[in-house]
Amino acid sequence: MKDIVNRFLASKNIPVAPRPPYSPDLSPCDFFLFPKLKNHLKGHHFGTLENIQTAVTDQLKAFPISKFHQCYEEWKKRLQRCVASEGSYFEGDNVEL
Repeated sequence: MKDIVNRFLASKNIPVAPRPPYSPDLSPCDFFLFPKLKNHLKGHHFGTLENIQTAVTDQLKAFPISKFHQCYEEWKKRLQRCVASEGSYFEGDNVEL
């Protein structure tokens, strides 16, 4: 599918910027949101989809806005590290900025 899209874009002379491979270090849901939700929800049996939705919604509403701001700042730092490493894999803070 990707090749078809790339060929189409090339045929229309549409430039395509290279994208780094998917990285959980750059996805706020993977490094911030999902771990926090899992910590609060693991070990519970909810019984129904509605109960799960209610528990997740309640937990999301309980997160302070300041935590989302902090997540955004951490995400910007992670993006800077990705640029500094020229898209190569890096672990933690092991990239000089």
